[in-house]
Order: sequence, then C-alpha cells, then structure tokens
Amino acid sequence: MIGWALTFLVVALIAAVLGFSGIAGMAGNIAWILFVVGLVLAVVFAIAGRRPTV
Repeated sequence: MIGWALTFLVVALIAAVLGFSGIAGMAGNIAWILFVVGLVLAVVFAIAGRRPTV
C-alpha cells in the first residue's frame, strides 16, 4: 500500500513539473489516501500481532 502511495506521489510530482495541475492534484490526493490507509493497516496488524497465544 505504501509502495502505491509512493508511485502516485512520483506521478503527482512529475505532473506538477510538466504543468498538469489537475492530474497532479488528483494523484496527490490518491497518494495521501493510500498512505493513510497503509499506515492504519500497519498499526492494526502490529497490534493484532502482539496478542498472546492461548
């Protein structure tokens, strides 16, 4: 998930340099959403992995 976020971030940066502000903004928003979702999933899986086995 974080890998896809970085990919969209690179796309946003390239689009911004080339002057495509609409595509850059959209790719930046997608990157931000994927980063947040990936971070939340990482925290959830880290907490779930700490449960003691019975």
